[in-house]
Amino acid sequence: MNNDKDFKVLWSKQTAAQPKIDELFSNFAKIKKKNLKTIVAVNLSMAATIVYILFLGFYFEPKMLSTKIGISMIILGIIIYLFFYNKLIPSFKKISENMSNSEFLQAVVNLKKKKRFLQAKMLNIYFIMLTIGLSLYLFEYISRLPFPWSILPYSFTLLWIGFNWFYLRPRIAKRQSNKLNEMIKKLEDIQKQN
Repeated sequence: MNNDKDFKVLWSKQTAAQPKIDELFSNFAKIKKKNLKTIVAVNLSMAATIVYILFLGFYFEPKMLSTKIGISMIILGIIIYLFFYNKLIPSFKKISENMSNSEFLQAVVNLKKKKRFLQAKMLNIYFIMLTIGLSLYLFEYISRLPFPWSILPYSFTLLWIGFNWFYLRPRIAKRQSNKLNEMIKKLEDIQKQN
């Protein structure tokens, strides 16, 4: 019986599965670092966008209420999106190599849920507010153009938003989800082995 206990202790101390776990922690550390850099970059670019929009609003002194409402909607959409986007920071920071496998797995699953909420719900709200805000903002300036020419700015704006909405957004979301899905699958496989 004593030999059975020693064998179980030796078996549990074997290092055959360790490289997989270490590799996963290393991969997640890279994902974490990249995502935190992306969060900083998005915050900076959105802050610059807000400053630029405010500059346009003050420099051109819009006369119509619709233009002011459009500016407000764009800025509000950005702020709402950033508020929820920045909630990913604590989720990334609390995940560490010191966690047990099950805690690590649960933390990555929770992170995936937060990212899915952000990509599904909050990005929808952001794009809707951006589209309405841009439409209202452009109305004052486009209404001064003769009819055939007034269609072009709206067309280009809506095409650009559509391109981002239907092409870029799904590709980026899928790529990010695939990385987390791979990690979750590998963690689940390791946990099943234990």
